[in-house]
Parts: sequence; structure tokens; C-alpha cells
Amino acid sequence: MNSVYGTALLVQGAEALLSDRAVDARIKAARREFPDAELVELEGREVDAGRFVEATGGSLFSQATIVVVNAVSDLDKDLFDLVATTAANPPDTLCLILVHPGGVKGKGLLTKLTKAKVETAKVDVPKPWAIPDFIVNEARRGHLDMDRDAVNALHQALGNDLRTLAAAVGQLASDSPNGRVGAEAVTTYFGGRAEISAFNVSDASLEGRLPDALEALRWALSIGVQPAAVTAAMARGLRSVGLYLDLRSQRMGDKQLAQTIGVSPWKLKSLNKQARSWSKAGVARAIRLVNTCDAAVKGAAVDPDYALESMLIAIEEARQA
Repeated sequence: MNSVYGTALLVQGAEALLSDRAVDARIKAARREFPDAELVELEGREVDAGRFVEATGGSLFSQATIVVVNAVSDLDKDLFDLVATTAANPPDTLCLILVHPGGVKGKGLLTKLTKAKVETAKVDVPKPWAIPDFIVNEARRGHLDMDRDAVNALHQALGNDLRTLAAAVGQLASDSPNGRVGAEAVTTYFGGRAEISAFNVSDASLEGRLPDALEALRWALSIGVQPAAVTAAMARGLRSVGLYLDLRSQRMGDKQLAQTIGVSPWKLKSLNKQARSWSKAGVARAIRLVNTCDAAVKGAAVDPDYALESMLIAIEEARQA
């Protein structure tokens, strides 16, 4: 098997779960070669030339280094040549992973990486019609036998968010002693949880995936989610991002930080990703937009669906401001 050291991997696309899995798979492969390899994680917006060279130049504490640069779309343009040159010819002791969240930002770097023939893992958001295939493959990963009716029932109950669907399949697999599950069991577990779709809308919006947020909104409304549930999910998500922005510089462990914000510890990774593209002023503006929309959908709006769509578009503008 070829070594992953002396190589670079570009993980490109907007699907967070698939992106995380691609990164984790490469890190695990690197750890199998050198279990004591130092792992360095960098955020694109915080990287300068000195920090990048220091991280990729070798470790004083181990014989190999794994460097993950998240959101390379946020790198300063002056760093594009340095990053592309390093990715084209990494040192033999370096496993370099570059993560791009999709979109046109940072296109100049992507062009340079393509010309350098850097290995690329595409992690695009699947089309809605492809979601059942994802569920089938996820069930296979978990050694769970799901018939087509069960797959469709899960898709209808939970929508298109891959992370939510993967977690649901995992739960079904752990709770199915014979390794099989049908539509009735899916409905028993998840049929009454359409409100999850409201949080899918919120997550997509906060991550800057406006088309996905609008699609998730239409899906949620089509399966009976109340408009007020969407504004409630948006308000909760924005409050969490705002608190994370306020507290992330404090010296807190993950458990204490999660308790202070009011979320589970596993949610911090998601909050970190969401917070990268938000400012405190943007969050405050977005919360005002949600409050206005909440009042509208609870009686003042002639068309609540339109009010929600307009809210998501305005929130995206607040995020980019």
C-alpha cells in the first residue's frame, strides 16, 4: 500500500459529513503508518505564511506530521502559491489535507492545485433523488438490512440531511438485534420527528448553504412542519453561534463550553464550522430578522412560506456582511 506521507489531499465540496469522513479516513491511514504522528489543524482565515511553513516543515516531537487546513477558501491570496507548491511536492514526513467547502471563493487556489494534479476527493451535496442510495449504503456500512419501504420511510421522516440520516441508521442498527428493520420500525422511531427538518433548515442556513436551506425549508413545510418551528430552530441556532463567538477565546474545555452554550459536546464541531463565516454584528442582525419573521408567521404574514424564504435570503446577506 502506498504511503500517505509525501502526499496532499484536497477535500472539496459542501457536504459536511462526507467532508469529515474523507478527512478522518486520511488521518486514520496516516496514523496506521505512524501512530505517534503529530496532528496540526489550521483554519484558513487564521493562517499566515509563517504558521503554514512552521506546520508543514516537520515536528520536533514526532517523526511525521499530519496537517489539516480547514476552509482553504478563506486563505489570503498571497498564500496560494506557497500552499500549492507545498501540496505539489510535500516533504516525505508530511501528510497534507486541504479542505475546501465548495463554491467559487478561493478558485485561484483550486486552479493551482488542479494544475499540480493534487489528489482530490469530491464531497458535493447529493441530489434529493440520490438520498435513498445514501441510506442504503449507510445501512450496509452498519450491517443493517433495510428494505426499500424502510429506506423511503426514513427519507420521508428526516429529509435530506446526511448527518441526521447517518445517525438515524446507526441508531436503528444498534437497536435491531437481528440486523433487519422495516418501514414500521422506522415510523415507530422517527415518524413523529418531522421537527428535525426545521433544524436541517437552520444548519444549512448558518453554514451559508442558502440553496440547501431553501430546499430543506420547502421539504419541511411539505411534510407538515409548522413555520414557527423553523423560526424557533433558527433563533436557537443563531443564539448558539453568538455564544460560541463570545466564548471560544475563553480557556474552557469542550464539556464546559458546551454546557455554557447549552448544547451537547458533539455539537461544538458544527458550531466551529458555522462560526467561521459569522461576525457578532451579523449574528445580531440575523436574530432581528428571525424575530420579525417569527411575528409574521404567527399571524401578521399573508404568506408564511414566502416570509420564511425571504428571511433565509436576508440572513445569508447578514452572514456575508
